[in-house]
Amino acid sequence: MTINWVFKSFEELTNQELYDLLQLRAAVFVVEQDCAYQDLDGLDQRSLHLLGYHQQELIATARILPPQLKYPDAAAIGRVVTAISVRNKGIGKTLMQKAIAEARRMFPNVDIKISAQCYLDKFYKELGFKVISAVYLEDGIDHQEMILE
Repeated sequence: MTINWVFKSFEELTNQELYDLLQLRAAVFVVEQDCAYQDLDGLDQRSLHLLGYHQQELIATARILPPQLKYPDAAAIGRVVTAISVRNKGIGKTLMQKAIAEARRMFPNVDIKISAQCYLDKFYKELGFKVISAVYLEDGIDHQEMILE
């Protein structure tokens, strides 16, 4: 499967790209995970967005937040999502590897933190993240903070 990966600031996103990423996030986080939460949190405008397109369809996205936007001492990666149609094909791993590489490029010598859904613990540990918090409830789903030093 050929995927076209692009990084864009909020200002660079076209209306269609913004619609696509919000639609994909809602399809997974709100509908699939049955979780009513405030996705539009005011952080997208100051984040870098990674978009993965197969043909004309957005199949994966994540956002990279600069240090001090979410965590005072670390960059962050969040809103990590792949379309249900492409799960278990390694696309999520590639998505995270690209997001990590870009975060490292943009913010060298800075840790990366995530607020990870607990059921994805093994996935993130395989990428080098370590758990740094107790389990906490966020939007009705068990999460834990993790760090990549």
